[in-house]
Amino acid sequence: MKKIILLILFTSSFAQAQFSINGTLTNSLDTDWVILYKIEGATQQFVQNTTIKKDTLLIEGEKKAINIFKFELPTTTKAGTYRISYRTSGISFVDFIFNKEDVSFTFHPDYPQQAILFSKSRENIIYKNYLKDISKQQQKLDSLQIKAIKNLEIDLKKAYKTTLKRINSIQEKYLESTKNMYVYPFIKASLRANSAEIKTNLQDYMYAVKHTFFDHIEFSNETLINSSFLVGKITDYIFYMNYSENAETQQKLYKTAVENVFIKVKNIVFKKNIIEFLIGQFEEANNLEMIDFLFENYYNTLPKSIQNDKFKTEKLKLLATAIGSIAPDFSWIENDKEFQLSALDEAKNYVLVFWSTGCSHCLKEIPELHRFLQGKKDIKVIAFAMERNDLDWGKIKITLPNWHHVLGLNKWNNKTARIYNINTTPTYFVLNSNKKIIANPIALKDLETLIKQL
Repeated sequence: MKKIILLILFTSSFAQAQFSINGTLTNSLDTDWVILYKIEGATQQFVQNTTIKKDTLLIEGEKKAINIFKFELPTTTKAGTYRISYRTSGISFVDFIFNKEDVSFTFHPDYPQQAILFSKSRENIIYKNYLKDISKQQQKLDSLQIKAIKNLEIDLKKAYKTTLKRINSIQEKYLESTKNMYVYPFIKASLRANSAEIKTNLQDYMYAVKHTFFDHIEFSNETLINSSFLVGKITDYIFYMNYSENAETQQKLYKTAVENVFIKVKNIVFKKNIIEFLIGQFEEANNLEMIDFLFENYYNTLPKSIQNDKFKTEKLKLLATAIGSIAPDFSWIENDKEFQLSALDEAKNYVLVFWSTGCSHCLKEIPELHRFLQGKKDIKVIAFAMERNDLDWGKIKITLPNWHHVLGLNKWNNKTARIYNINTTPTYFVLNSNKKIIANPIALKDLETLIKQL
């Protein structure tokens, strides 16, 4: 009998030897899955996935449809920042701290970080309360600061110091109460480095904010590195704290901001992850100059052993065909004569178009372009056909006289097409007489407008 009781107790203990992550979405989704990741540096590592179940909740006497999900984590699960992802695009995730305790939270999927409410997890509840308390006082301080700049006649020094004292008091209280908790470095790093005295002009205020932005942040802290916190702060600093409406000034601000960030970042793997992250951000903005800057000054200086050759090759393709770059050279045979792009000396400008006889848009646009260019002797077209064979191409090229025609076999896998990073047809490049890329218009109408201006 004693053995049976021990077995039951052992089995019960084993069943409880795990932690649960419970989520409730207060609005319906068009997906039925959710994925759990662990944040490591600027990357996320898959942990597990589960399905979303529908349920109802009684709110003020009315039944409301909700979605719920649950993850079970073994006791060996490492403490850290974890991410719930529930969409493939747009607002799609929510982050939380896990430190060997059950976590339960509710959130609206369309604005998760603002609406998240933790019902279980001491670490997360304390951090959420801290952010609420400190933000309330910080907003008061910022409001006083703005009033002081707008109206120099108002004396707000005393009110500013009182509010600042309140902020510092809240900070000290939370730091003391979380001294041995996982959340401690987040609370320490979240405090703004506010000026001891109120500023009376905008320039002094902005200078102080920018130059003290990272004062409370330890870039060597492993807890912060393995979270989304540092990436968020770096993003805010580079893209929001350094802004100008002048394009040239903006590029200079970006470069200075990046330099300031990497003075702080010493962890080599994290540095690599941040560089790749920033390259991705600038790629979305089509800022090829900054991608080139990051590669030349930072990525290429990393140890070869941690560089990602595939990533580097893919991103450098973007630079090869950037506006201002010399078009990558290639050669072809035409009427038994060899031609080379770089050696052409027939016009003031060239249109290099990648197209295909299997592309319906091309079959419509290419003849239209041919008609549009009739009589324009200062422009020469190099029509690069991406084909599997020459059957249809041989027939169609005859209808497009006075152009250079290039047959690029293997279609999407054609070597030249890959160098030019061609992912759609038709794709247009406008070159000057030196074969420098001066434009990369998306639509035919944009190309025609540009040609009229040449």
